[in-house]
Amino acid sequence: MLSFYVHIPYCIKRCGYCDFNTYTPNELQDGASLEIVSNDYIDAVLLELDAAPLDEVPTIFFGGGTPSLLPAKDLGRVIAAIKARNGLTSDCEITLEANPDSVTEEKLRGYLAAGFNRISFGMQSAQTHVLAVLDRTHNPANVKRAVDMARAAGFKSISVDLIYGTPGESLDDWRATVTEALSLDIDHISAYALIVETGTKLAAQIKRGDLTMPIDDLMADMYLLVDQMCNDAGFAWYELSNWSKPGHECRHNIAYWKSANWWGLGPGAHSHVDKKRFWNVKHPTAYKHKLFAKESPVAESEQLTDEQLHDESIMLAIRMRTGLALTSLNKQGQDNLQAYVSTGHIVILDEHIQLTAQGRLIADRLVREALG
Repeated sequence: MLSFYVHIPYCIKRCGYCDFNTYTPNELQDGASLEIVSNDYIDAVLLELDAAPLDEVPTIFFGGGTPSLLPAKDLGRVIAAIKARNGLTSDCEITLEANPDSVTEEKLRGYLAAGFNRISFGMQSAQTHVLAVLDRTHNPANVKRAVDMARAAGFKSISVDLIYGTPGESLDDWRATVTEALSLDIDHISAYALIVETGTKLAAQIKRGDLTMPIDDLMADMYLLVDQMCNDAGFAWYELSNWSKPGHECRHNIAYWKSANWWGLGPGAHSHVDKKRFWNVKHPTAYKHKLFAKESPVAESEQLTDEQLHDESIMLAIRMRTGLALTSLNKQGQDNLQAYVSTGHIVILDEHIQLTAQGRLIADRLVREALG
């Protein structure tokens, strides 16, 4: 099996917290429109596809950037090519990341016709002052409109992404956001703690003292709150930052966490095939130039050792509800973690270690303990 990630590197505006490999049309070419900078992008992606293995495909994920800025027919070309070349499993999960402001009923019907069956909207917050700090462009009211349109169009699985810990966000602000998200006709929630990345506008604002990050205790309270509210609403946690209704877990992300094989198409995209990891040149123009010149877009690669693979499997498994098999740890690691049973950070079920909500707050520390 081989999953595909397809990177769409375009955004209308760069959010203040974002350090993803995305570009506005003007950053790529002065005064250019999205249509101009992206007109031959899919052609390049299809050229890269020719280098991938031919295994059957269980999941495809279009991320970015803002994939929903591109017409359904363009993204559909990639799906059709993967289907014709590799074949899709009968239940292949095909996800589209979308900005709530960038979808219409017609576009959503087009995405379904192209093969998408799952959509994830970047909601982030229901509070206008929080969205303003994040530099998000959408109107909070448009999230419900977009979700309702997606459901009416026929999407069977709908997710929203949330961010907590934005400067100026209170626990009550966060509670209101989660309440609003859970009131939507959705099946899945991802909630991520805000990480301030060096070089972003937000990092500069914090460095100048214009904004102040929340204290760790508030961040912990925010995590415990979303976990409790999701559980109460029938959304079970299945990974540190993800909750879903039964049968609506994101299988593409689970493939990452289980170290399955995947191929990343697009500039800056990472791939993992067997014991090899590699990643493409970051800039879309350089990416296109290489492929149109019949050159590989791969920038660097690394061969993983058995020890690296083992350590990564522990790091990833401990993040998941299915848990970490005790037999995958050496005696030192088992002994180290045993101490956290009495403190309420982990439970042991069927010879598997599972983190409690409190344990998930210190997941990184528990990974270090597990590695002995």
